[in-house]
Amino acid sequence: MTSLKDKEVAVAPKDDNEAVIEINDVSKKFCRDLKRSLFYGVTDIATELTGGSRRSDTLRTKEFWALKDVSFKLRKGEALGLVGSNGAGKSTLLRIISGLIKPDTGSIKIKGRVAPLIALGAGFNPILSGRENIYANMSILGLSTQQIRERFDEVVEFAEIAEAIDAPVQTYSSGMAARLGFACAVHIEPDILLIDEVLAVGDIKFKMKCHRKLAEIRKKGTAFILVSHNSHSILNVCESSVYLRKGQLITYGETESVIRRYEEDLCLSGTDNALGQMVLSPKPKAESNGLDILSLSFKDPQGNTLDNLWSGESAYFCAECQAHEDIDGANLGMLITSLSGEMGLVLYITSNSDNNLLSINKGRSEIQMHMPYCTLTPGIYSAKIYIRKGVYSFDIVDSFRFTVKSNRTVSRCLFYQPREWAVVSK
Repeated sequence: MTSLKDKEVAVAPKDDNEAVIEINDVSKKFCRDLKRSLFYGVTDIATELTGGSRRSDTLRTKEFWALKDVSFKLRKGEALGLVGSNGAGKSTLLRIISGLIKPDTGSIKIKGRVAPLIALGAGFNPILSGRENIYANMSILGLSTQQIRERFDEVVEFAEIAEAIDAPVQTYSSGMAARLGFACAVHIEPDILLIDEVLAVGDIKFKMKCHRKLAEIRKKGTAFILVSHNSHSILNVCESSVYLRKGQLITYGETESVIRRYEEDLCLSGTDNALGQMVLSPKPKAESNGLDILSLSFKDPQGNTLDNLWSGESAYFCAECQAHEDIDGANLGMLITSLSGEMGLVLYITSNSDNNLLSINKGRSEIQMHMPYCTLTPGIYSAKIYIRKGVYSFDIVDSFRFTVKSNRTVSRCLFYQPREWAVVSK
């Protein structure tokens, strides 16, 4: 995993002369107050006109860094993923690369024609028809009228809007506008293509067509940066990725390791890590229902207590209890709820449903449930634990919190599926 300090590519290096974009310590700041922002803008323009020196590397009142010291390279024919939560700085970075805004510090070098797709229908005049917008948009991106005429039918066919080509774009759905924008961008055969969530619209058939077209133009040497909150899209398309968080480059390198780090941060952020162990105070015998849960924990096969579970790894759930008499036919239940998502109840396990009614001897003992594989994906969970006999409850723990992490890419799946692979000759 590449550290913030190193900021080096974790994939095999290539010759620098193949780079079509070089980002070197780029930073960009904005102001949260509109009036103050306008004042700063006027002041900066006046400073530049008088030949003064702007202090671009320092923050003024109510300013913040949207990007801070970001560096990476994009090479010819390379697909680079750009991931991060909302507000991480992804769109700001794309706007800098596309030339819409300038960085405050650092440098950016671009070799070749850039086609930005950073908003649905960006650059389209809503009053003009689809036909007129194709000519206007592609001419802005550098094509001559003759070149546009030669590619016009291909653009319309790709966008699948032939029946609406002469209707005003303002009558298009967001999906139609996005398809038309994507079709225009890919058919100018750019050297660099910037894609910001455009592949999130449209049906599956159109998305497949987009991916096939991206593969086609990539073979011809087009490099592109793909921004998406969908990890599957990044994993399927990009071999290297950049992870931004609050304007800072967290890691940059091989896509699978970058996505793994991003997903772990995404799932575990906003909640303190929960240790997979809980010790409870013994109850006075007069307050006991005959059996008390003393501690809950997860252990590895060697009996060591685990601070957290790992997706796909073996573990034991252990419930230490104190029984005041011998108990036959006991049933331990576990209701697991996700705290780091919107899934609610994700797993309900009972020994009774597994045809394992438990015999617990008087005194201290430990109930163990072996999980050959932890099928939970990274996140923080809360488990309600109870021990009953029939409808009679001995003891209940309402919230046993624990954390699940992963040392592999699970791509924000609903659960981890253990598997084995083989190729069988026929």
